[in-house]
Amino acid sequence: MERVIFFDGVCDFCSFWVKFVIRRDPQGKFRFAPLQSPMGREVCRTLNLPEDPPQSVILKENNRTFTQSAASLRILKELTGLWPLLYALIAVPAPLRNLVYRFIATNRYRWFGKEESCFVPAPEIRSRFLS
Repeated sequence: MERVIFFDGVCDFCSFWVKFVIRRDPQGKFRFAPLQSPMGREVCRTLNLPEDPPQSVILKENNRTFTQSAASLRILKELTGLWPLLYALIAVPAPLRNLVYRFIATNRYRWFGKEESCFVPAPEIRSRFLS
C-alpha cells in the first residue's frame, strides 16, 4: 500500500512530527513530501486547500486522501508502541476533532517556529522522501 504524508516543510512542529513518525515506522510504511513541493502543491490544488501557508497534514493512501485530524489519527494507527490506541479518537465527531486540529495548525508557527526553507532529511532517511 502506498502511503504518502504531505507536510508543511517550513514548520518546525511539522518537521518534528515527520521525525516522530519515522522513528516509530521501522517498516517504512510511510513516505513523505513537503506541501511546498510541486507534488504537494498539486495535492492542495486538487483538494481546494490553501497552499500558503498549508493548513493541514495530508495523507494519501492509494487513491484515498485524508486531511486534518483524520490524517493524523490514521498515521498514528500505523505506528509502533501505544500510539495506535489514539485511533479510538476517530469516534469523536470530525467537526470537534478538526476544531482542535485547526487551533493547533493556526498557532503552530507562533508556538514552535518556522524555517526559511523546507526541512532537509538526513542522508539515512532521504530515500523515504519524494522529490
